[in-house]
Amino acid sequence: MRRTLVLSLAALVLTGGLVTGCGSDSSSAPSSVSTTIKAAPTESNPAGDIPDNQAYVAYQPAGGGFTVKVPEGWARTTKGSTVIFTDKLNRIEITSGKAATKPTPQSVKSDVVPVLQRQVPKFQMGKITVVSRPAGQAVLLTYQGDGTPDPVTGKAAHDAFERYSFFKAGRQVDLTLSGPVGADNVDPWRIVTDSFQWQ
Repeated sequence: MRRTLVLSLAALVLTGGLVTGCGSDSSSAPSSVSTTIKAAPTESNPAGDIPDNQAYVAYQPAGGGFTVKVPEGWARTTKGSTVIFTDKLNRIEITSGKAATKPTPQSVKSDVVPVLQRQVPKFQMGKITVVSRPAGQAVLLTYQGDGTPDPVTGKAAHDAFERYSFFKAGRQVDLTLSGPVGADNVDPWRIVTDSFQWQ
């Protein structure tokens, strides 16, 4: 009985020694383990990017004639036959009226571009093409230039513009979308132009 107790104590001492030895060996693993968790990188969007979760609402002018979806919550102002929707650095301008003939790339180049060259600071010509949308074909003019100056700072962003000219039965609607150069608004602008419908 005494011998068994002695052997048990000896085994306990040896085991404790081994455990202590393992824990105190400076050449083995460190005594404390520190874990560093890196935070996920913050998403950085260029200035003027419209959020992917942006909601849209239908707009129809008082006189009717067409409908188009615009981002919900944007400020609206009206100047004669032109209605403008703005939010921070982005802008949608819609002008409607009567037209004797259907716009063509040639007529946009000869009639519209000279006016824009006078009105838009730092105007830079892009392309004039014919594109298809659910409402039919439209003449698309792309260009760059300085946007409307900020009312507080007086500074103007250099914007990219897309101007769509729709025509039907003597009525023309010019839909101009703009935002800072470099902003990725391809999908939002497509939602707006795809939603245009004649009434």
